Amino acid sequence: MKTGVMSMNTDECGISPLDMARLVEDSGIESLWLPDHSHVPVGGAIATEKKAEYGGGEEREERFKVSPGHLPREYYRNYDQLTTIAAMGAVTSILNLGTGICLVVQREPLFLAKQLATIDHFTNGRLIFGVGAGAGWNRGELENHGVVLKTRTDLMLERVDAMKQIWSEDQAEFHGEHVDFDPVFSWPKPISKPHPQILMGGMGPTVLDRVLSHADGWFPGHTDSTFDQLGDRITELRERAASQGRTVDVTINFGRLEFVEQYAAMKPDRVVFMIPALISGAEKRKFIQELGALAPQLANYAPTVA
Repeated sequence: MKTGVMSMNTDECGISPLDMARLVEDSGIESLWLPDHSHVPVGGAIATEKKAEYGGGEEREERFKVSPGHLPREYYRNYDQLTTIAAMGAVTSILNLGTGICLVVQREPLFLAKQLATIDHFTNGRLIFGVGAGAGWNRGELENHGVVLKTRTDLMLERVDAMKQIWSEDQAEFHGEHVDFDPVFSWPKPISKPHPQILMGGMGPTVLDRVLSHADGWFPGHTDSTFDQLGDRITELRERAASQGRTVDVTINFGRLEFVEQYAAMKPDRVVFMIPALISGAEKRKFIQELGALAPQLANYAPTVA
């Protein structure tokens, strides 16, 4: 079980992104992941719905009291995901760098394909491409990019397919309902073959279908203690993949150390632990170093729970 960390990648983090990348690599952690938010609409109408996901009491109030929007500050103070990953790649040598997730529906595919292939070259194949269509609670941000909520999943899948064509064909073309272009030249092609590993985010009822049709693995989020039948769904995904003669990667996002035994029982390939947003830069450094010290143990963790 590999160990990764997720940073909200903000200008208020207390550690610069490049120093964080160096620290994560030096600590022996396998991967570093960044989210993707271009902005947060002011005065969103979904504060109550989203606040429920951040726990109760003082912690929740602390995260929202300094926010003029309907999400905590770290959602609108983050640096650009891909620019940061490219810069992190320049100051590290073995650390894998993941998009957790990239909101493909908010990024034009011809340009995105070139950005990702360029990063793949500059990092010598260390890019992991987590993708997603965006959640319904995020509708304001999506709609500001012209995304129609009801068709966002179809748009994402077409854009992923279009990028695969761009990455694999000298003269790529794509003709779909949402993406349409005649033959184009576009380089560089990724050095990762056939393309950077694609992990499909999401927890919806049809996400496993999308993993098998469009991705190399699943990137589910774990945000509470119920696990939402996560272990059963991982088993189902692997059985379905095996019936097709293939294997899939499973990376659990938003991991929490108190649930290590439960994760290990599910046998994921990787667990990505969230760096707490409300702690100081010094505390973040300590968190990373302590997680790095645990990483060798987690790699061979033997659960005692069924």
